[in-house]
Amino acid sequence: MKIQIDIDSKYEESAIIIQANEWTDEMEEIVQLIQNKQPKRLVAVQEDRSILLKPEDLDYVFASNRKVFAMVRGEQMELKLKLYEIEEMLKGRGFIRFSKSVVGNVNLIDRFELSFNGNLCVYFKSGSKEYVSRKYVHELKAQIMEGGDTNGR
Repeated sequence: MKIQIDIDSKYEESAIIIQANEWTDEMEEIVQLIQNKQPKRLVAVQEDRSILLKPEDLDYVFASNRKVFAMVRGEQMELKLKLYEIEEMLKGRGFIRFSKSVVGNVNLIDRFELSFNGNLCVYFKSGSKEYVSRKYVHELKAQIMEGGDTNGR
């Protein structure tokens, strides 16, 4: 892919132009990345404190008992958003669905082990672990083979 940038005072407004002979998954990812106004921080609640979290520091986010929690360096913190909202916010940053109730950060995976039932046990660099259900194993492996997130981390 060729990237060309033209900066000139004659332009009144910024524009992004994609020229190609066919639509590709790579172009779809670029468009999604440009269109998504991704948050720089998420707000978590721990005891009576509000804590600002960088999305790249999250090992995984999970739903339990009608609440959503983030696991950050082995600490559990409550988020005041729905799991699907967080998944949408973190799309394109290396987060993918691990199971019906878990969204994980592929960029922080240290290793994984296959369980006898076809699930994967994922170990994060922080020491946390979470399971990937069989339904999502193929997508996780594909994302790992591509190198993590769409930003090339």
